Amino acid sequence: MNILIVDDHPFIIEAYKNAINKYSQQGQKFNVTQAGNCIAGYEHIVEATEPFDIAFFDISMPEYAEKGIYSGEDLAMLIKTEMPECKIILLTMHTELLKINNIIKNINPGGLIIKNDLTFDELLFAFDKIIKNESYYSQTVIKLVGQAQYNNIELDVFDKQILFHLSKGVKTKDLPQYIPLSINAIEKRKLNIIEVLEVINGNDNDLITMAKDKGVI
Repeated sequence: MNILIVDDHPFIIEAYKNAINKYSQQGQKFNVTQAGNCIAGYEHIVEATEPFDIAFFDISMPEYAEKGIYSGEDLAMLIKTEMPECKIILLTMHTELLKINNIIKNINPGGLIIKNDLTFDELLFAFDKIIKNESYYSQTVIKLVGQAQYNNIELDVFDKQILFHLSKGVKTKDLPQYIPLSINAIEKRKLNIIEVLEVINGNDNDLITMAKDKGVI
């Protein structure tokens, strides 16, 4: 099996490899490719001569802005397009309900692990589940997903684009240059985003701060 590991923490990569080595003692053979940032991860995906069977991605990593790759989420979306049969495992520090909901909705990974839940045994168990074509979510994710039925808050791709460009300093009146929506549609979406994120003051700075606090951008 061909495995890709993309994480900017060397000790996490070693933990993955140790888990894989432990599993390989049962007779499985694995070819492991590793990368420490979005640039190297992107290159491994687009230049691969054979598809990866399993890919591990950290969510927060140094970006590759030139290719529109800003996180492990973007790499996961890329590999879903390039290698749809690849099983994806995501690792994140985020514990915000909205962030976790968006990851599950947009990527639907085979595995999703909160870093605070991570132990070597947890990693072995997750890897075993993925190998057997089962899904694995760590305990914190399960608790958050359980809350989701009572907290149905979602932002779509246009909402996220609005927040992203606002965070880069683009004024609301200029957003139609970047997003294929009218200014009226954008303003209505902004009002909805403010309500969904429970922003007390409606100015852009507070909106972006809250979006970052909740892990949306």
